Amino acid sequence: MRVAARVAAYQLVDVARSRWLLGYTAFFLLATELLLRFGGDATRALVSLTSIVVFIVPLAAIAFATVYVHNAREFIELVLAQPVGRGALFAGTYAAMALSLSAGVVVGIGAPLALRGGAGVGGSAAALVATGTALTLTFAGAGVALALRTDDRLRALGVALGIWACAALVYDAALLVLATAFVRVPLERPLLAATIANPIDLARVVMLARLDTSALMGYTGAAFTRVFGGTAGAAIAALALTAWAAAPALVGARVFRRKDF
Repeated sequence: MRVAARVAAYQLVDVARSRWLLGYTAFFLLATELLLRFGGDATRALVSLTSIVVFIVPLAAIAFATVYVHNAREFIELVLAQPVGRGALFAGTYAAMALSLSAGVVVGIGAPLALRGGAGVGGSAAALVATGTALTLTFAGAGVALALRTDDRLRALGVALGIWACAALVYDAALLVLATAFVRVPLERPLLAATIANPIDLARVVMLARLDTSALMGYTGAAFTRVFGGTAGAAIAALALTAWAAAPALVGARVFRRKDF
């Protein structure tokens, strides 16, 4: 744990100097402030922020993680030449990156909402920050695993962008086409499974259900609320998002232990 903490501390200082991370945080600060100021009430601002979070956070997390791991290759090889365990090195490197990206979401969205959002949307604001953090961990872990499996930086970045495009843009459209084609077949439970199988879709449904904006939830979201409405649905969604946040990092750790640097 000491080695992992030291690696994480060193990497945190390195990442904190990144202009990209500062710009990422500033983007959310500005977007949240503008929506709260000009977007009507706080609930409308949260709906707009949800759309921003489910598209921008996964894109930024997977792209940053992929590039970060490739840029840190020399540092990783140098540390591995020392008597340092691979598990500790991976834990420290991943923790530094994930904490930095998560801090951008927490500060950029959470701070303005805490100051200006109002007491009536406190729970929804916390849910949005938690959802954004879960998406950060999910796609950062995916980016790490992808970068470790693909030595060519441009190819890894291209695959990362493809994964994001499929999850954020293509997935829901494909489900809608299938649901339209098989309109007479009961598809509620398959669509429920499809919602859980995509963390972006799941995060969007969780937030829009909490904000009670069913008209914006799409076909999969409507099926989710019909089958698992209320507390049960929220618990299932939270467990699924937690699993999504942990799984890619575990895969990345396994790849890291076996990789020949």
